[in-house]
Amino acid sequence: MAENENGAAAADAPQAPKMNVLAQFVRDMSFENILAQKGINGEVQPDVQVQVNLDAKKRATENQYEVVIKLKIDSKSKSGGEQLFLLELDYAGVFQIENVPEEQVHPFLLIECPRMIFPFVRRIVSDVTRDGGFPPLNLETIDFLALYRAEIQRRQAATAQGTA
Repeated sequence: MAENENGAAAADAPQAPKMNVLAQFVRDMSFENILAQKGINGEVQPDVQVQVNLDAKKRATENQYEVVIKLKIDSKSKSGGEQLFLLELDYAGVFQIENVPEEQVHPFLLIECPRMIFPFVRRIVSDVTRDGGFPPLNLETIDFLALYRAEIQRRQAATAQGTA
């Protein structure tokens, strides 16, 4: 076993994964206040549907990746089904990732990276809905691990059906 400068034995153990958020930004956002456009009056009880998609890709710089949380938030009236508002948001983060084994990069990008930037997405959604004339919409925490597992199962099912 080799010794380092301090005389301690240098272990061949892998280094701990390292992640840095280099940048985060709104890539695309759209908010439509349909309630105000149509002039619907009276008290309405909203039914809010949230769709979440994730995208990740390698950047040209070594060990850098871009991860995007794509939200589509659709709010309709519970009573009549009229559209109240529609919010679409693509929020991206640029990450420097090191010491992650190749077979673990994909889940790391689609679970850990979105967890890091989600609080900022939540704040934007709250601010935009409030500034758009509605009570602030506070998103519940998204379980990115469950989302990842569901997508893997969906892909496996699609592959099984395609080969059957």
